[in-house]
Amino acid sequence: MSKTNVQLPYFDELLEQLRKGNPDAIQAFGRHVHWGYWENPDAADGSVADFAEAAERLCRRVCDSGSVGDGMRILDCGCGFGGTIASLNERFSNVQLVGLNIDERQLERARKEVKPRAGNQIDFVQGDACELPFEDASFDVVLAVECIFHFPSRERFFKEARRVLKPGGKLAICDFVPTSFMMPFIKFMDLFVKNSVSQVYGNVNSHYTLGDYQNLAKNTGFVSQIEENITSNTLPTYPVVCRLMRESGNIEAGNITMGADWLGRLGLTHYMILSFDAK
Repeated sequence: MSKTNVQLPYFDELLEQLRKGNPDAIQAFGRHVHWGYWENPDAADGSVADFAEAAERLCRRVCDSGSVGDGMRILDCGCGFGGTIASLNERFSNVQLVGLNIDERQLERARKEVKPRAGNQIDFVQGDACELPFEDASFDVVLAVECIFHFPSRERFFKEARRVLKPGGKLAICDFVPTSFMMPFIKFMDLFVKNSVSQVYGNVNSHYTLGDYQNLAKNTGFVSQIEENITSNTLPTYPVVCRLMRESGNIEAGNITMGADWLGRLGLTHYMILSFDAK
């Protein structure tokens, strides 16, 4: 599937900032394009460098929840600029790493920036996470780091992940997960903000509760293993990202992101790491 089949306004803007050589954009998002994790959120200093380190920590926590290890074949869906692949390449040996993304522009940057260490293999493949172009039972771990809300269907992705995983393999993701009692409010608010959100972030489906994930896992051949709420550890992300958005002139993006910040602070939406074992 080509890039023209999807709308990626956030990456359109980010790629332009990277092309211009914006030093903050390069440091903040040149490797990882997702939120950060702080063991002690009060220690966050609000700097771009601190955020970049926190983004690496979040990546590692998701990978660790998938029990990644030496000698494995690992698929990272929605791989962005290859940050998770780069992290895995630096941490593990004799691994076969595959990054998949629907946007060839992101893959072009990943191929330039991420090179395999001796003994490791890296491939970046254009494709749809809901129609994985890989053989059955060909991976030990499948990852989706802060991107599943963009996929056309979580159910199709889970079915495809299960298909390409070996028996006993693992699926690990992170996502913004609304509380069940929040769902009527979110659906109501969609009537007013969905168009604005799509103009900033593209297609976003944030309607999946933890109960929905538990049922989805059960129905697609997975057993839920880790359900970790790390909302408080991610909150220092918002001031940094909002500031960078506004400094780049994207005021609307900053406002929408700040709204998501308040949903997390009020406990209405949780940022969660989830992992599942393939039966």
